[in-house]
Amino acid sequence: MAKIDAFFKLMHEQGASDLHLVSGQQPALRVRGDMERIKYDVLDSDSLRAMLYEITPEEKVKTFEETGDVDFGYEIPGLARYRANFFMQKYGVAAVFREIPSEIASCEQLGLPTVIAKLATLPRGLILVTGPTGSGKSTTLAAIIDVANGTRKDHIITVEDPIEFVHKSRNCIINHREVGIHTKSFSAALRGALREDPDIILVGEMRDLETISLAIEAASTGHLVFGTLHTSSAAKTVDRVIEVFPSTEQEQIRSTLADSIRAVITQTLFKRIDKKGRCPALEILIATPAVRNLIREHKTHQLNSMMQTGKKYGMVVLDDSIMTLYNKGWISAEAAYQKANDKKHFRPLLKAPPTDFTEA
Repeated sequence: MAKIDAFFKLMHEQGASDLHLVSGQQPALRVRGDMERIKYDVLDSDSLRAMLYEITPEEKVKTFEETGDVDFGYEIPGLARYRANFFMQKYGVAAVFREIPSEIASCEQLGLPTVIAKLATLPRGLILVTGPTGSGKSTTLAAIIDVANGTRKDHIITVEDPIEFVHKSRNCIINHREVGIHTKSFSAALRGALREDPDIILVGEMRDLETISLAIEAASTGHLVFGTLHTSSAAKTVDRVIEVFPSTEQEQIRSTLADSIRAVITQTLFKRIDKKGRCPALEILIATPAVRNLIREHKTHQLNSMMQTGKKYGMVVLDDSIMTLYNKGWISAEAAYQKANDKKHFRPLLKAPPTDFTEA
C-alpha cells in the first residue's frame, strides 16, 4: 500500500471532495465546501514529492518535471478513483486530488429533475453542462450516461483528461479514452471518434476552437454529444460557444448551433444547512423551436424570459432554482445571495445586506 493511501482513506471516511497536499503546510480536506486541516506534520517538499511519485506513472513524472504541471487518474480498488493534479508553487511541490466515487449516483439520488434523465434518450444533438469548477458537472454527466447505458443499445465514447467516472458496459459498449495516454488531444479524439461508429460522445472539456467546432459537427451529423464549459448561465454558454469562432464564421456557427443544440444545464453546488451534504441548483434551457429562433436571430438576451415561461418543458432559471432551495430550508440566505446571478431579488432575505461593490 502506498503511503499516500492513508490520506485517501481518511478523505473517504470524512466525506471530503478534495485532498490538498502543499509543501510548507499541513494537509487539508475540502469537506462540504469548506477547507479543514488534517492533524499531521507540516509537509516538506522532498518528502511530499517522494510520496506523490510513489503513485505516479513514469511518463507523468517526466511531464511534471518538464512542465511543473500534470494531471492523471489514480484508483484504489474497492474505494474510489481520484483525479490528481500536481503543480509547482513558491515553497515546492503541491497536489490536489478530487475523489470520484466508484459507484455512479443516479439522477434520482442526486436530486436532479426528471427532464435531465430524459436527455439520455435523445437520438442526436449537443447537450452542454456548465458551471464553475467543483459544481458537479462530471457527476451529472455520469448520471445521464448511466441512464443511456441501462436503456439504450449503443456505442458510447468518453474523452476526458483524466478519466473520471468509469462505466461498466451494460446494454451499451463504452470506451473510455484519456487525453495524453490514449489520444493526443480532445480534438484528435473527436476527429477519430467520427470514424469509430459512436452513437454518444462525451467530451470532458470543450476548451478550444477546434474541439468546440468538432463537437458541433458531430452533433449535427447524427450523434448525441455531451460537453462541459465553465460558464455561469445558459445565455452566456450560447454566446461563449459562438464567440470562440472568428467573426467571419459566427453567422454560420450560430445557425448550425441553433439546429444542433438540445439543452444547456448550468449548475452550482450549495452546502445544506438542514443536514450534512450538498445540493445542486440548476438552470435548464431546453431547445424548443422558439429557443432555436432566438439563437439564430442574435437574441440570446431573451433566453432568460424563455426559460421562465417554459416550465412545462422542464426549463428553469438558476435564481428560481436557488430560491426553491432556500424556501425548502436547505440553504442559507447568505449562500443564496452569494451565488445568485441577479442578487437584488435575494437582498431582502439578508438581515444585514452588504454593500455590493460589483453592482456599483
